[in-house]
Parts: sequence; C-alpha cells; structure tokens
Amino acid sequence: MMKKRTFLSLITFTLSLFISTTAFAQDFPDLDKSPMDAATFPGNYKVSDKLIKVIYSRPQLKGRTLEKLAPNDVVWRTGANEAAEITFYEPVMFGKTKVKAGSYTLFTIPGEKEWTVILSSELNVWGAYTYNKDNDVARLNVPAQKAKQPIESFSIVFDESKTGATMYLGWADVFIAVPFDKI
Repeated sequence: MMKKRTFLSLITFTLSLFISTTAFAQDFPDLDKSPMDAATFPGNYKVSDKLIKVIYSRPQLKGRTLEKLAPNDVVWRTGANEAAEITFYEPVMFGKTKVKAGSYTLFTIPGEKEWTVILSSELNVWGAYTYNKDNDVARLNVPAQKAKQPIESFSIVFDESKTGATMYLGWADVFIAVPFDKI
C-alpha cells in the first residue's frame, strides 16, 4: 500500500510539473514594436576581437516625423525603450576626450544642423527621463547630413576609418557620422 501511494504521489507530482511547465512555456510576449539590435566594429561576426559594440532599440517612423520622435534640442535616448548602451573594449578618443574601456549610455541631442553625441556614465536607464548632465563623460558635436534615401527604422552601423572607426546613426532623411580613434 505504501509503495502504491508513493508511486501515485510521484505520478501526480510529475503530471502537475509537466502541465504547469507546458501552460507557461507557451505564454510568450509579442515581438517588441522597437526590436533590440546590436552594431559592432569590426562588424564581421567571425572577428571576436571587437573595438566597439552598441546595443540599442530600433524605432520605426510609421508615418511619423523624426522631429516628433526625437525633437531638436532635447536629449534623446538614441533609439527606443532603454537608452542605447555603448561598450569600448579598449580606450578610444572621442573628439578631444580620452574615454576608458567600459560601458556607457549613448545619448544624443538632435539639431537641425548638428547633433550632440553624449557618452554618460549612468547605466541601465529607461529613455532619457533621468538624464543628468553631471554624468557626462564626453560630448561631441557632429554635423547633420542628408541621407541618400529615407531610413524607416533607426539604424546604427560602423565603418573603418584611417584612425579607428566611424559610427553612423541614421533615421528618416538624416544621418550623422561619429568618429572614434584608437589610442
């Protein structure tokens, strides 16, 4: 009798575990409206020795204007959802500022003729709501340029330069080029 009761308890436990796991395993959220992406330099996935990596979310215009989504002269999270995070795997020059290897939040201030690109020591922030200028590690103003064709989803890509890498941020009909020099 004892063996039968133990056996039934084991079967009941196993079935309840299976049912609860199956019920919750199928409850996945829908795809994020602004999916997360990553851009690296070098961009070749076969190269594991990276200089820079940016993790960001990619909002889409969907008939809206850039000025509505990232207004001029207002600190922007550089993407959607959590503020973009940039990691340097070795020290770099960002304009005239030497930036140590490590992770930073990447904020931008869009403008009609130029954008301000900001590296902040504040990490794990949602949006730019808690942005604090006191946490700026470096700032760099770069000219806003006209894109050759419209860019529906906010995008970040890298290209090799003579002294390091250039990070391109593009959205709508605008892009900026942000230089990073190896030290």
